[in-house]
Amino acid sequence: MISDTFTRRNFAVRLAPIFSALGLAAILPKDSSAKASKHEDMGVKKLNEEGKPNEGNSFIMPIVIHNGVAYIAGVGAHDSGPAESWEIGAHTTKVMDNIKKLVEAAGSTMDDVLQLSVFLAKIDHYDGMNKVFKTYFPHGGPARTTVAVAALPGNSLVEINCIAAVTKK
Repeated sequence: MISDTFTRRNFAVRLAPIFSALGLAAILPKDSSAKASKHEDMGVKKLNEEGKPNEGNSFIMPIVIHNGVAYIAGVGAHDSGPAESWEIGAHTTKVMDNIKKLVEAAGSTMDDVLQLSVFLAKIDHYDGMNKVFKTYFPHGGPARTTVAVAALPGNSLVEINCIAAVTKK
């Protein structure tokens, strides 16, 4: 009869809440400083355009590095000239120059770019963008997605975001 009340299942059911509570207590931070140090231990770095730690609370960080991978925020041409002067080659050059600058500030090179997402204001700009784009990757390009969108901020004809392996410390 004692064996009916003391089965392995009953034993496990009674101990499960205790083990769950112990497990949760071990992973929950004790205070906010523990949370901050855990964040730093995970290797998340938020950097400005020069590759220096961000000061202040910017809404969007140009560079975020985590586990040896740099994530570069979308870069557009932001043309302030008249619409008649906008040209996909010039916009792509401006954007790719800025991408290159940010990739290098993150401690990487254009050869270490893993993936790019390209957003075009018009799909008709695809060939013009490609003509300039391939000059930045003489050793072969990264994985890439290109899509046309309804509009881009700052009068840009192209916007590109980037993921790169961090190769320098």
